[in-house]
Amino acid sequence: MQFGRLVTAMITPFTRDGAIDWEQVSKLVEHLIQTGTDSLVVAGTTGESPTLQQEEKLELFRRVSRQVDGRIKVIAGTGSNNTEASVQLTKEAEEAGVDGVMLVGPYYNKPSQEGLYRHFKRIAESTSLPVMLYNVPGRTGMNISVDTMVRLTELDNVVAIKEASGDLSQVTELASRVPDRVAVYSGDDKFLLPILSVGGVGVVSVASHLVGLQLKEMMEAFFAGDVRRAARLHQQYTPLFEGLFITANPVPVKYAMHLKGLCEPTVRLPLVPPTEAEQRHIRDLLEKLHI
Repeated sequence: MQFGRLVTAMITPFTRDGAIDWEQVSKLVEHLIQTGTDSLVVAGTTGESPTLQQEEKLELFRRVSRQVDGRIKVIAGTGSNNTEASVQLTKEAEEAGVDGVMLVGPYYNKPSQEGLYRHFKRIAESTSLPVMLYNVPGRTGMNISVDTMVRLTELDNVVAIKEASGDLSQVTELASRVPDRVAVYSGDDKFLLPILSVGGVGVVSVASHLVGLQLKEMMEAFFAGDVRRAARLHQQYTPLFEGLFITANPVPVKYAMHLKGLCEPTVRLPLVPPTEAEQRHIRDLLEKLHI
């Protein structure tokens, strides 16, 4: 389990005019380290990867890796729907000093399972870094089957899978069939406890920006055998898990972090800030949960 139990899919703070806010990036990294994060995913979907330029991604990889300085792991989001572009970005991320890469399923192209296998294999074989595969059919338009995932785990550096299909039966089969060295993570906070119960090891989280220590406590309770306490914590924070997705991620979590003074609420088009009703909902959630 190279990446620990709590992996945060980190937002990318922007200034009001939409540039990367490097001062707030630095503050955010320290905040996440102090609140239990074991690994950071940089320039993933939550980091608004579709609207980051390649040089911006590389600068994020370099700066965050330097700042972390081995205290936790840094995972670069280098996947895309262009295989050769992903290979190039993965090689450059390795040179930038990251500890691993996350490869999302190729979106829009709608490849066959064989195409998916060859896409991921080509990228994984281009690097010596450990690889996390990411299945999120709701964003990519296609599901990576268990059979395809199992084939990919024959590659030595495929060490983790972020599973966000929402299909507990699929996750159960996946966890039962991959080698013990491959860690299966929930890709959705609200499915964390159910996925732990069928063989998952942790979560790639959005909510950990706000409740990292509580998520750590939930997982520690579960693995210590105190399932009832883990369930109570899961129940307590489920409204937050759902509230952070009342509109497109990362719009709600950025607004919530703005309320905590850790970033501007700025997102890049085509994303837009939350409506007044969405802002009220997020404020009410934070107040009710004393966050």
